[in-house]
Amino acid sequence: MLLFKLKRVLKLGSSSLFEHKLRSLLTALGIIFGVGSVIAMLAIGEGASHEAREQIRNLGSSNIIIRSVKPTEAGGEVSRMVTYGLTYEDARRIHELYPQAEIHIPAREIQVNLRHREVTVPGRAICTVAWAANSTSLKVTAGRFFDEYDMTCEARTAVITRESARRLFPLENPLGQQVYVGNFAFEIIGIVENAARRSASSPKGTKSAAEQANRDICDIYIPLTTARHAFGNVIRIRESGSTRMELVELHQLTVTAPGEAEVITLANSIRETIRQAHKKADFEITVPLELLKQAEQTKRIFNIVLGSIAAISLLVGGIGIMNIMLASVTERTREIGIRRALGARRTDIVVQFLTEALLLSFAGGLIGITMGIGVPKIVTRLAGLTTIVQPDAIILAFSISLLIGIIFGIYPAIRAAALSPIEALRHE
Repeated sequence: MLLFKLKRVLKLGSSSLFEHKLRSLLTALGIIFGVGSVIAMLAIGEGASHEAREQIRNLGSSNIIIRSVKPTEAGGEVSRMVTYGLTYEDARRIHELYPQAEIHIPAREIQVNLRHREVTVPGRAICTVAWAANSTSLKVTAGRFFDEYDMTCEARTAVITRESARRLFPLENPLGQQVYVGNFAFEIIGIVENAARRSASSPKGTKSAAEQANRDICDIYIPLTTARHAFGNVIRIRESGSTRMELVELHQLTVTAPGEAEVITLANSIRETIRQAHKKADFEITVPLELLKQAEQTKRIFNIVLGSIAAISLLVGGIGIMNIMLASVTERTREIGIRRALGARRTDIVVQFLTEALLLSFAGGLIGITMGIGVPKIVTRLAGLTTIVQPDAIILAFSISLLIGIIFGIYPAIRAAALSPIEALRHE
């Protein structure tokens, strides 16, 4: 019996809407665009947030990254040597004071020219250790990375990025070839994927000013022991007809905490330890876990803002439904009177008009879901942005659309049910 009544109510409601197809479609547009925009905007926001979080995770949620930073007070000194940054003594001190932590990937960066035969390109020699490839996101695509034997023997071996290989060896295989790093020849033994240039304070996926200014610089990886022997610790920088000398022993250290729970405490302790040994603020500490938490917080705020903006479309759609339903009540006053005269109760009238409002929001919600799933795919294809359509966003948007239909449809339904049967029958 209940199923029969429900089927009858749905048939009456749908027949009334199909009698005015264009009006019903225009009424549902607010719900369609509202649901679609909620899903699409949340998908775009979630995609951007996911990409940022993944790139921060690549730095290691248990890692503490320490980098040398040239102090501002040394910026104008061009006539004498400027000494700053991390030292091998800092690495030793951290190793002794915090034995529970693992210290790896000590690195130096030297701006040099890379040369192969007649081809010369500006380059960056990254002087690091053998296990750097396993500890970072470097991916060896050909050959091998230098090993502990190369480190011990101070071998003149090097690994270049694919971009460096493309520019230095456009027509030949770089493996086994020689590249001059400054005035020293190195044998190419491997190729790695390009690593985006950034400062440690800039999470992966973001472009710092330094990255933009030096995007054409090619990277080459050489053993740290070889670099110390070949280049020493003094960096000579020629600019504007003058020579500036900088003494930097290590440009970067990465310390891995035993677990995520100890990261913040360990980072604060290491910061204080290095600060006591350095008279100048010539270092910075980046904790990817803190960046990850900030990214999560930003994601929540971003989703709230995007969801609020998109919810306005749903609100407008609800107002449209109420407007059309009120107009429908006026048009169908005589029909309501006839139904009441034939024995229909006020509840039946409420259910009929409420069903029509729900059908409008239901149909609009389904079409909106299709649009909300399709738009992110188009954005991904055309703009290359990562988008993630979450089931929760679909359920949320569709549920709100149904709720909008109930809220904005109940007043016209009650108003229709409140009509006097006698007055309704007199209506022309």
